[in-house]
Amino acid sequence: MNYYYLCPPNRTFMIIREELKRQIEELKEGAVITVADFDIPRQHRQALIKALSQYVESGLLKKVSKGRYYKPRQTRFGEVKPAISEIVKDLLVKDGKVTGYLTAGEYFSAMGLTTQITSSILIGTSKYHRPIKRSGYDISFLLQPNPLVPKYFDLFRILDAIKLIRKIPAATPDESVIQLGYLIKSLDEEKRKEMLELVLAYPPFVRAVLGAILERHQLSYGDLKETLNPITTYKLPISTKSLPTKNNWNII
Repeated sequence: MNYYYLCPPNRTFMIIREELKRQIEELKEGAVITVADFDIPRQHRQALIKALSQYVESGLLKKVSKGRYYKPRQTRFGEVKPAISEIVKDLLVKDGKVTGYLTAGEYFSAMGLTTQITSSILIGTSKYHRPIKRSGYDISFLLQPNPLVPKYFDLFRILDAIKLIRKIPAATPDESVIQLGYLIKSLDEEKRKEMLELVLAYPPFVRAVLGAILERHQLSYGDLKETLNPITTYKLPISTKSLPTKNNWNII
């Protein structure tokens, strides 16, 4: 694109604007892109940003957050937003390194824990982040003390559900603990062993609930009970009917 250098500023902007439009037309609908994804020389970044702003105003693009955009998809039911994973992908991976994972929300729904989908997004992360708003979503963060290894994400989500058992929408803790029991029982033995390692980084009450669930289904809980203070009790709104073994784990 050396011809940019040969043009007066106004003409350069028009060329960039037309080139940008061509690239936008080739974009996949719903894909989130950044300023850096457009094939425009860095020295013309201000002209690029100005052109992007114009296309946002015209509706050709939608802005997700600073420097991040998507091409909207229109259906007969109206505009369809990008997938949540697209909206927050910069919060999940940075410079090729995994920095977070999606939890709760649609994942809890897929796990059979709730039928309610909210406009909230929860991201498990190893560092504290303040809640933010983006594209109509409230995004909050859940501290994950274990290393962010993708093969453990499904196990993290089960443990997150125990940690958030009081807050799962449209479900009581009794309903949630029963469903969690089915999920944990369905795991193979190797996965349950991995979970017993991962839960050690979670708060004691999560370990207690997991232990009670495992005992309830006559599954091995290893030396999990030894990681808990024998005189500490955990006050949770879970009944003996839904978790008959709760007293063995000081859950009251």
